[in-house]
Amino acid sequence: MGEPPLPAEIIEPSQPANASVIWLHGLGADGHDFVPIVPELGLDDLPLRFIFPHAPERPVTINMGDVMRAWYDIRSMDLSDGQDDAGTRQSETQIATWIAHEEARGIPSERIFLAGFSQGGAIALHTGLRYPRRLGGIMALSTYLPLADAVNDERHQANLEIPIFMAHGDEDPIIPLSLAERSRQQLQSLGHSVDWHGYAMPHSVCAQEVMHIGEWLRQRLT
Repeated sequence: MGEPPLPAEIIEPSQPANASVIWLHGLGADGHDFVPIVPELGLDDLPLRFIFPHAPERPVTINMGDVMRAWYDIRSMDLSDGQDDAGTRQSETQIATWIAHEEARGIPSERIFLAGFSQGGAIALHTGLRYPRRLGGIMALSTYLPLADAVNDERHQANLEIPIFMAHGDEDPIIPLSLAERSRQQLQSLGHSVDWHGYAMPHSVCAQEVMHIGEWLRQRLT
């Protein structure tokens, strides 16, 4: 089966898992960041494994070159200034290896979900749309679609109908709501079904959003 390339925090269910959520943290955080959210989802009765990988450490240009955990470098939030293609694809490979690791443990690909906040959500979208076997769904929280010009050519037929949950705060000062809305519109124009949720919050996660995530997951697991 082999070892996945990235260390992670893992929460096992009380009974043998038959589904997995791979949840990616935001810039400068780590895999511990979203662990406390699991009990709040209301899914304790389901045999659902949660995996929270730690991103590698790398210099981040927008943060004055400081080294921190990041899924890719960010030069500017003006995406026309150029995106970190190599870093994004490196993270795609690492998360795809985690998905394959779960498949090797007996979890069907269609019961594996990708989730992520901010930069982690960008990698969840990027990876999920390109994965060569059908996944259960993507949860993209306070984020955007990276390398958007390449999506149409690179997305895999296996996930053309993947369920996508997108959520964003209308007071987000980090990733503008307009950028998230453009990503949603692009996905919809390509034929993807996007379950969109907006909340009165900044660049964060709120209690109502957590409740909606739990409901969305339950609908797809039961």
